[in-house]
Amino acid sequence: MPDLSTQSLDELSLDEATRPAAPPVPEAMDSHRHQGRQLAAIHRHYLIEIGQIAAVLARIEAGDSPPKNLKRIVLSLDMAENFRAFGSLCGRECQILKFHHDIESADMFPRIEGVGGGKFREVVAKLKAEHEVVHELIIRLGEAADALANNPNDANFVQAANTFRKLEEVIRSHFGYEETELAEAIGYYLGSI
Repeated sequence: MPDLSTQSLDELSLDEATRPAAPPVPEAMDSHRHQGRQLAAIHRHYLIEIGQIAAVLARIEAGDSPPKNLKRIVLSLDMAENFRAFGSLCGRECQILKFHHDIESADMFPRIEGVGGGKFREVVAKLKAEHEVVHELIIRLGEAADALANNPNDANFVQAANTFRKLEEVIRSHFGYEETELAEAIGYYLGSI
């Protein structure tokens, strides 16, 4: 795996063209696929949270006040305070997302690989490599959010916003791949997550 910390934001990629397809699980029934779609439900929750952060970002960029439910976070309508709130929201969501990926990499992926007799080795390896890209983006967003909180200026906001958008793009792609390729395996081999 290359050193991701040396790559530019634009270079950080999931290389979607190299994604292997999971082998079919002929024994899997619709009930297994339904159980396997639990992962998609979890991912939808994260995507809703990310969408809310994106909405805050769009409001800040438009110069609008924050939504009413963010009034407790944003202490004033001053742009610096809006920048700080955006940084705080990003940091919280990144911690939760990293925890989710750590559980997948440490528990779910090895279990699927083990009970699947190694048939999912390539898919699991690709998903773990994609987690590395996501984690690099989380690190960068954390750093950008810290810089923004410490010095809420336009340049720091643009850096945090660009990093957030890249993370959102990567997450949406990664979640879709993971859900599609593992639905049968999760339901059939694990029963649930």
